[in-house]
Amino acid sequence: MAQDGKQRLAGKVAIVSGSGRGIGRCEAMLLAEQGAKVVVSDIGKDPDGKRRADKVAGEIRAAGGEAVASTDSVSTLEGAHRTVELAVNSFGGLDILVNNAGLRAAYPIDELTEEQWNLVLDSHLKGTYALIKYAVPIFRRQRSGVIINTGSESGLGHPFNSAYAAAKEGIAGLTRSLARELGRLGIRCNMIRPRAATPGGPEFMEMYQKWMPIAQALGPYWLGERGHVRSGEMKPERVAALVVWLCTDAAREVNGRGFYVAGDEVGLWSEPQLVRCLTRPGGWDLDALDQTGPESLIFDLTNRFAIKGPSGTN
Repeated sequence: MAQDGKQRLAGKVAIVSGSGRGIGRCEAMLLAEQGAKVVVSDIGKDPDGKRRADKVAGEIRAAGGEAVASTDSVSTLEGAHRTVELAVNSFGGLDILVNNAGLRAAYPIDELTEEQWNLVLDSHLKGTYALIKYAVPIFRRQRSGVIINTGSESGLGHPFNSAYAAAKEGIAGLTRSLARELGRLGIRCNMIRPRAATPGGPEFMEMYQKWMPIAQALGPYWLGERGHVRSGEMKPERVAALVVWLCTDAAREVNGRGFYVAGDEVGLWSEPQLVRCLTRPGGWDLDALDQTGPESLIFDLTNRFAIKGPSGTN
């Protein structure tokens, strides 16, 4: 039950992918607290062998909410379809889709295998697409629906996390496209770029710790312009409130936006825009670009990410 006694999402049905732990779990728990019936979607197991989805669904039911568990992989169309069907068969419909699932692989680009690349892209980008593909027909028929996608500041450029960054920025483009495509139908689609301490597998953590010092030495760009901010506790619970609020009627006019959320802060990310443009009658050739183009467009042609001295990368 909501602490203020008001359930903002009473009667709604939600799917939260990757909700067996971390941010996804907190989103599922708060959605249920606000009255939503929740499909807890997660393929993972805890060290004791118990399925995380079952545990979280059980926690929701123990607290008086309604939830079912799905362990289908949403990175396949079949698994995503079954997950959406579970929501409809269990609760009679679907109103909210929160895409949170995804795996990581922290490696230099030349050490990243095709299997690892596909695993990351499929779990994040394809999984987001697949669930949306089967949710949208339901949303279209009822002329309403909420999609919240999980991006990352890593999409702005994160050394040694190229697959993850590519997947997350792909989700940003998907979000903008769907907001324009579906907004006229009463379906809204937004994205968050959250920061929260979430557990990773031992292999990922080993590689992450190995390459993290070099990434930090390259400057704050991999976390965007707010790479220095560390206010409040970076807990996943701090992320869930914004996500659930975006699912409520209070945010019914919010569509196609990207939000920052971490610790004590929430924010709105700007949209990409052309910051400088040069015009040359007849177009540009190589000589003209040599003489005018780069200097006028960029001003500073130095490698802004170069590390002076030994790089430590070999």
